[in-house]
Amino acid sequence: MAIPTDVSNPNQVAAAFAKVRQQLGPVEILVMNASGSIGEGLMETTPEQFERSWRVGVCGAFLCAREGVIDMLERGTGAMIFTGATSSVRGRGGAVAFSSAKFALRGLAQSLAVEMWPKNIHVAHVIIDGVIDTPEVRKKYKLGANEPLLKPEAIADAYWDLIRQDRSAWSLEIDLRPYKEAFFE
Repeated sequence: MAIPTDVSNPNQVAAAFAKVRQQLGPVEILVMNASGSIGEGLMETTPEQFERSWRVGVCGAFLCAREGVIDMLERGTGAMIFTGATSSVRGRGGAVAFSSAKFALRGLAQSLAVEMWPKNIHVAHVIIDGVIDTPEVRKKYKLGANEPLLKPEAIADAYWDLIRQDRSAWSLEIDLRPYKEAFFE
């Protein structure tokens, strides 16, 4: 079920969660994967691009977490996963809006984990480092036969494994990258 929503808009987020509850029942799992503008370098990124990246990537995550956690607290269980990037742990040249928002998203996830883990709600941050293998990516870029790519199904499996983790050994953060990906180049 798709519900187009501007996650930076509190009213749209509340309405979307109301539709989810109406169609599917209480929220048990939240996966936040939205990002705003990547931007460019400092002088090329407009204030509007910068703010949009933060509103979608950080404020949107905050709004969705607030809305989703209502059901999780009532049930006494749940999981929230926030998708980051290598930019979550180190800046990426030429992407000031994206990198700074991903840093903030990681901080939000860590803060929520401290607050929610004692309430039996698993919060985790996933660093995606690599190109995700999709038909659009293959069409847009000229990829070599040995190009290290992340399979969407493998990413989904890693997220599902996080959701199913025993609470005695919850992960706060995992780093996903294809096996041939060079670290921090």
